[in-house]
Amino acid sequence: MDKAEPTAEQFSNPVVAYLAATRPPFILASVIPILLGLAFIYYQGNPLNGITAVLTLIAGILLHAGVNVLNDYYDALNGTDEVNTDRVYPFTGGSRFIQNGVLSRQEMLGFGLGLMLAVVIIGAYLVTQAGNGLFWLGVAGLLLGWGYSAPPLRLNSRGLGELAVLVGFGLIPLGTGYVQTGDFSWQLLLVTLPLALLTTNLLYINQFPDRKADIAAGKLHWVARLPVHTARWGYPLIALLAWSILPALILAGLLPSLAFIAALPVLLSIKAARILLRHADQPRCLETAIRMTIVAMLAHGALLSLALLLGRAAGG
Repeated sequence: MDKAEPTAEQFSNPVVAYLAATRPPFILASVIPILLGLAFIYYQGNPLNGITAVLTLIAGILLHAGVNVLNDYYDALNGTDEVNTDRVYPFTGGSRFIQNGVLSRQEMLGFGLGLMLAVVIIGAYLVTQAGNGLFWLGVAGLLLGWGYSAPPLRLNSRGLGELAVLVGFGLIPLGTGYVQTGDFSWQLLLVTLPLALLTTNLLYINQFPDRKADIAAGKLHWVARLPVHTARWGYPLIALLAWSILPALILAGLLPSLAFIAALPVLLSIKAARILLRHADQPRCLETAIRMTIVAMLAHGALLSLALLLGRAAGG
């Protein structure tokens, strides 16, 4: 492989092994929506509760970590990671902790369930502070996270994985706002929709290197269902939708004009789309496009959060 994969010798310390199994760098994908949700609530003039904000952030981190670990377990169970020779590590093909003997399947399952239990405990406390609406939102989030890979739902295998990610990453900032205000803000849902779409596009492009293995394992997401030269067009279409919504929200007055800075990463999406359109059937050529997709997503969320904070400081 181009990059060194994890080995049992490298992770002889069990604490370090369990921490690394959560794939910490990728958890930023959940941190940014939470920060964006807090920034929008603040921009609207609402005070922020520091304790519940921190607990929300911790719960989001633990939830994403649990989903990562359980996804590795179920992908090991169905065999897709074992036969994935086109993977672009560390972006696709799982963490390789099970395949390389760092942790066993049962250890990963127990760890993933433990992380989910921690989320439930924190969530139960937040429900007492915010209201029962958060309970149903939390149930939906847990169901989507668990059911993404786990039977009997296996949402990604049924062509519903992209939708599950879009909805799930839309619920994260929505729940963040609810914890702070006790109400659902549909404006917040609209404002964070471009970020949710860009996150969905990360899943989408990651599925190209995994395509052959996923087909063999019956994991039939849309990249697996469609001919590769047809599936590749999904990426620019999702990106176009994401980047079109942002100016519409600014023109509608939901975002300050300064939010146009959050459109700067569109250049990365364009470059990534060009690479994918040329090399959709050449997995090893997609690493740069995957990196650009990650940076575009994170930079958009960070820049939009900054614009909201500055917009509040300037009085809107």
